[in-house]
Amino acid sequence: MNTRFSPNDPRDSKPLILIKHSQPEIKHNLPANQWHLSATGRSSCFTLAERLASYKPDVIVSSNEPKSIETAQIIASHFRLSNAIADGLYEHKRETVPYTNREKFEAEVARFFDQPDHLVFGEETADQAYLRFSSALSKLMEQYLSHSLLVVSHGTVISLWVSRKIGLSPYPFWKSLGLPAFVVISKPVHTLVSVVETI
Repeated sequence: MNTRFSPNDPRDSKPLILIKHSQPEIKHNLPANQWHLSATGRSSCFTLAERLASYKPDVIVSSNEPKSIETAQIIASHFRLSNAIADGLYEHKRETVPYTNREKFEAEVARFFDQPDHLVFGEETADQAYLRFSSALSKLMEQYLSHSLLVVSHGTVISLWVSRKIGLSPYPFWKSLGLPAFVVISKPVHTLVSVVETI
C-alpha cells in the first residue's frame, strides 16, 4: 500500500473519490472495455471498500465497462448502497488497439499524454477523452455536491482529469496507480486530499 496525503485529510467532508477499477481477467481476444474482474480483482474490492469506509460514501457511480461496474457493485454491497452507471466515464477509446506487451503499451500511453491534441493511438485524442470525462464528472459533482461521491472509472481518464485540475504530470501519475487505486478530491474546490496508489 502506498498512500500520499496532502496536509489536510478532511474525512468528515463530502469529497469526490475517483476509483480506478480492480484487476481484470485479461482476454487477449477481446478489447479491454469488455473485460470482467478476475477472482483476485473481486477479492481486492472488499479490501478497497474497507479503505473507503472512513469517507462515509453516499453515492456510487461507475462507467459502463464491466470491470468498472463489478468494482462498483462490490463496493456498493459493502455499504448497502445501490450503484448507478453514468455516460461518459469510460476509458480512453482504444477498441482497435491490439493487445501488446507492457513496455510497448506504456510507450504509447506516454505519447498519448505528451501529444494531447494528436490521435496517437485508439479512437480518441487525450483532449477528446478529457473533455468527455470532465463533462460527465462535472454533471455528477453538480448533482451530488452535498454527497460523498464515489466514481469508479479508469486509469487514463482519471489521470487526465487529475493532472489538469491539480497540476500534476499525467504519465507518472498514471503509472503510479495500481489496480485498484483511488484519489480523494475536495469539493467544490478541486484540491488533492490523498492518493492511495495500491490496495
